[in-house]
Amino acid sequence: MPSLSRIPRLYVDAPLGEGATVTLARNQCHYLLNVMRLRAGDTARLFNGRDGEWLAVITDAKRKSCALTCREKIADATPPPDIDYLFAPLKAARLDYMVQKATEMGARRIRPVFTARTIARRVNLERMRANVIEAAEQSNLVWLPEVLKPLELDTLLDGWDATRRLVFCDEAAPVANPVTALSAISPGPLALLIGPEGGFTEQERARLHGLDFVHAISLGPRVMRADTAAVAALALVQSTLGDWT
Repeated sequence: MPSLSRIPRLYVDAPLGEGATVTLARNQCHYLLNVMRLRAGDTARLFNGRDGEWLAVITDAKRKSCALTCREKIADATPPPDIDYLFAPLKAARLDYMVQKATEMGARRIRPVFTARTIARRVNLERMRANVIEAAEQSNLVWLPEVLKPLELDTLLDGWDATRRLVFCDEAAPVANPVTALSAISPGPLALLIGPEGGFTEQERARLHGLDFVHAISLGPRVMRADTAAVAALALVQSTLGDWT
């Protein structure tokens, strides 16, 4: 058998377990049989975000359909730290990038948030989910973050559970060093909020700063694009309060 890293890997929306048979979607069959040139008896890796990752054997291979049977569990679906990623939506291509990187960086939930300066007011949740799956397939993640429906910032804050600390990126944060600021936060459920390209309005910043569960962090002296800020902030959070410690 080839090393696991060389075995094709697919997300499936079906129960997985020893002996379970999974019929693949047509595009997945095309990928395995025509792109990867696999045949009956060859193996693939399957995961669904719930039941772990399984080594499965192709038991039925037709021109337009195929099925695989699970033989061996090779990884558990261990969830990442309880960190939500909240962001003001961007235009499509950059939104795709942000969702993919948030998945790779270990966000447990992903939610678009509309702010006063948000430019993109429409969000395709199915496209977001597709990007989550693609990122998970390519980066060997067994867990999938949940994609949540968009909310207005005020609505989000009105219904906030204060036991979850909320970190937002603010270039005028009172503590210049983001690691120092994050280190002062108690471990536990957390959310990271990334604002729009134009930043938060003064009214939004004032409300955020006035809430006890909110913490502001700086991302240094340079102004970053929102998608760059997302990766930088998630790296800081994971390295201080997540599973990079």
